[in-house]
Amino acid sequence: MVGIDGSKCLRVPIEVPMRDGAILVADLYAPGDHISGPLPVILERTPYGRRNARAAERHPGVDRPLTPAEVAVHFVSRNFMVVVQDCRGRGDSGGIFVKYLCEGEDGFDTVQWIGSQGWCDGRVVTVGLSYGAHAQAALASLAPRFLAGMFMDCGGFASAYEAGCRQGGAFEMKQVTWALKHIAKSPEALDTGVAEAMFKGLDVQSWLKLWPWPRGKSPLSVVPSYEDYLLKQHEHAKFSDYWRQVGLYAKGYYSQFPDVPSLHMSGWYDPYTATAVDNFCALSAMKTSPTFLVLGPWTHGARSLSYSGDVDFGALSTLEGYFAPNYLEFRERWISDQLGRGSCHSLPTPVSFFLMGGGDGQRTDGGRLSHGGSWVHSLSWPPAEVDLESWYLQPGGGLSPSLSSLPRQFAEYDYDPRLPVPTVGGSITSGEPVMQGGAFDQRWSFVGSNGLVQHVPLEVRDDVVCFESEPLTEDLAVVGRPKMILWISSSTLDTDFVWKLIDVYPPSQSYPAGYAMNISDAILRCRYRNGFEVPEPMEPDAVYSIAIEAPDVANLFCRGHRIRVLITSSNFPRFDLNRNIWPDDGRSRACNVARNRVYFGASTPSRIVLPMWRPD
Repeated sequence: MVGIDGSKCLRVPIEVPMRDGAILVADLYAPGDHISGPLPVILERTPYGRRNARAAERHPGVDRPLTPAEVAVHFVSRNFMVVVQDCRGRGDSGGIFVKYLCEGEDGFDTVQWIGSQGWCDGRVVTVGLSYGAHAQAALASLAPRFLAGMFMDCGGFASAYEAGCRQGGAFEMKQVTWALKHIAKSPEALDTGVAEAMFKGLDVQSWLKLWPWPRGKSPLSVVPSYEDYLLKQHEHAKFSDYWRQVGLYAKGYYSQFPDVPSLHMSGWYDPYTATAVDNFCALSAMKTSPTFLVLGPWTHGARSLSYSGDVDFGALSTLEGYFAPNYLEFRERWISDQLGRGSCHSLPTPVSFFLMGGGDGQRTDGGRLSHGGSWVHSLSWPPAEVDLESWYLQPGGGLSPSLSSLPRQFAEYDYDPRLPVPTVGGSITSGEPVMQGGAFDQRWSFVGSNGLVQHVPLEVRDDVVCFESEPLTEDLAVVGRPKMILWISSSTLDTDFVWKLIDVYPPSQSYPAGYAMNISDAILRCRYRNGFEVPEPMEPDAVYSIAIEAPDVANLFCRGHRIRVLITSSNFPRFDLNRNIWPDDGRSRACNVARNRVYFGASTPSRIVLPMWRPD
């Protein structure tokens, strides 16, 4: 095998036995023309084909993603062994693929098998993006003794129920779009010969509108194992032992994680920001080995791009050129540092995060809003200088640090599940072709009666209420995990509440109507307002206080901008729709229209709690 720099190595297919007799196939990459060693081993486990290029493996000067072989050659030239393995039931590996739930035992068995081979020096460092990061957290939960480090990029479920599969009790529909995209590449679909005919040209948007799907009648029914794992994720609506399984709930196994160095990386527009933060905070507190957190302004795995969606953050926002010349060098330097093989000092502090904001707000040559930003290095997350500050919803749609002394008032709207508020960007992956992650002007697009596409602000909709500050008189940095505390009521026994945090630019030459840039959002299914284990109906029109925590953010709201909060009851197709019925078995498409209210005033102080960072 030959790498992009001309380096060569040996590739040998190997078979790794699992405890249940299944054989998982992998490629071993070794220096020279024969297997020698012993050397430390870098392990990646993937469901995407061990020889298929990954879209996120970008390299400066190369106009295509690098292949796993090219990545492996780089590490082999630095005196590592590399193993890339097909997960169970994917690629050439045996067994049945059950998304997430086989990776603990299979990963443990793989690490232990590698560590006992003569070509391994007893140290196995795991790497991987997304599913490859989830697989790392799963195997670490079972404490393999040969594990020597983890490089977890955009994943590693701290709690899949709280971020990744569900959020606030709602189901993340990216699990559906992922299944529809990858089922065609499953061995079962390929064996039946229906993959191309079944899934080519599938109208994903129309199928999502028909959710939930009855068993045996979904597009996934041609591969029953795929249909089964997806519908089980949806049917287990409350937090239960299902969600405490290895592979879905690292939080329950942190004490068993080997005390080894770990790096947790994600982006502000990635679904796994909260996962990376939770893993970092827990392991850095519990373990003595170095633990690192890197958070950039990126969508899922897009660390090489200076933009997310329609917003640009500047040339220094990419990983390349700031931390290292490229992603390959960054990983190799970090691993070498942790194994005591070099003194590259790949990261200056435990935490490195990109503070978005500070740009001129004009349109770039690439046609995107120039939001800008800069890297910050800290000893902790959130930084020690963060204080929580409440901004209260005000009569007339205001937002202010002052609590209104007026009696209780409310804003109300009708939420009809048949006419949901559309998803406009956010922390999304695997959503194409129906939704896209990133930062966008919060406008609702539709075809008007004149046949032209109309772009209307979301807050114009009848089912959205808006609260925003006066133009800021000083720059305000929000760094940490925002939380919305709402006083609400509904005419139905159950409904959802969604909120968005938005940075509102004033009108400019490039954007005469201004620009409303989404920073973060969150959702809560009200049946879980008192906890996710025991759902409870609401009493119609009774007033409740609910708390809805969003994933972590780091944004500089500049002087002259406004802080805006949008509140509604749907964000589709990012999350499944609450049909406002009780009881809800998750299978019915029946629905009610809910009259929902948000209260504010002295006795019902609805507010957003913002983590304000004011460094000395």
